[in-house]
Amino acid sequence: MSRVSYGRKASRVRVTATKDGKKAVRSPEDVVRELKREQPPGEDYRERALAIYGLVCARCGREFDSAHRHLLTVHHKDGNHHNNPPDGSNWEPLCVYCHEDTHSREILGQYLEGTGGGREESLVYKDEGGSALGTLGDKMKKILEDKAKSRS
Repeated sequence: MSRVSYGRKASRVRVTATKDGKKAVRSPEDVVRELKREQPPGEDYRERALAIYGLVCARCGREFDSAHRHLLTVHHKDGNHHNNPPDGSNWEPLCVYCHEDTHSREILGQYLEGTGGGREESLVYKDEGGSALGTLGDKMKKILEDKAKSRS
């Protein structure tokens, strides 16, 4: 059995093995280092983007220090996460709040325009018959029309 302890300095987690001879458990830092080593080349675009643009949100202008850099994300302007040019022309650093707001506005705009193209649209809103309401919407509309006819 392992013992987990939490340090005061930077809230680090330490995992130590017990004396029963079992294999020592890896620390979370070791797991993260191993995962980063296994990343395919070119997938470290976040660090490259932060080196190019600095620790500033491109939208709200909030500046981040090294202790809070985890709140800064990299937004792909064209939406393609595989398009990572070395000059960083497809990236913009955004804080997590602005990044969420950007994607929410895109989804809402696509929904209101009817141009979605996302997974949700293909599963829920797309209708084979060409109606703007979709299959479920058409059924509900028909039920309401039938109810109105039966009342009159």
